Amino acid sequence: MTRRSALVAVLALAACAPAVPDSGVGFQDYNSYVRNAGPATGGGSTASAPAGGFNPSAAAAAIDRADGRAPAAAAPAPVAVSGDRPRGNAPAGIKEESGEMIHAGISDENDFKAVSARETIESDKERIARNRSQYVVVQPKDLPARPGDTGPNIVAFALATTHNPGTQMYSRSGLRGNSASACARYASPDKAQQEFLAKGGPEKDRAGLDPDGDGFACDWDPRPFRTALQ
Repeated sequence: MTRRSALVAVLALAACAPAVPDSGVGFQDYNSYVRNAGPATGGGSTASAPAGGFNPSAAAAAIDRADGRAPAAAAPAPVAVSGDRPRGNAPAGIKEESGEMIHAGISDENDFKAVSARETIESDKERIARNRSQYVVVQPKDLPARPGDTGPNIVAFALATTHNPGTQMYSRSGLRGNSASACARYASPDKAQQEFLAKGGPEKDRAGLDPDGDGFACDWDPRPFRTALQ
């Protein structure tokens, strides 16, 4: 008796529970579900989808177009090209020339049929002649003269020598001071070599800039000048 009473109570509760609508997703494919979920074609009004939300009607129409059940959207009309339109959407007054572009960034210069339709050998010849008439030839001029006396030319001295630095070519006295302190007075070895040549070098070394007698003051190296001439 107790078991029968419990079964009757369970059945009574089930009868009172609200019915769950059948979504249909688990019994058919998703495309059919979306298509059936669209608004009914009857007389009843249907609330529009919220802005930015899912729109069943738009989704169903897209699926139909993909499946071939609805005509595809019409393609945009081609842009008409008039004889007055400037090249590449440039300001008015510019002539149309070879390479006219219908869309910015797209050129048909490599399309033989398109180019041959608007260009001829005669027009090519005229355009080349027109471009040549606009050429400006700049004639070379003499190099400017150096102002005043700039001292010995260390480049000419480097090209006149063939021995490497460290090879003694000139005699030097053993009684010499510190060449490092003497070279420190110059901003660069080039300046030291120029001063060395101006004061009697390479035969004489009055300032003590060339203690090894190679003819190059303060570790000056003539080899980069020789290499540049090759």
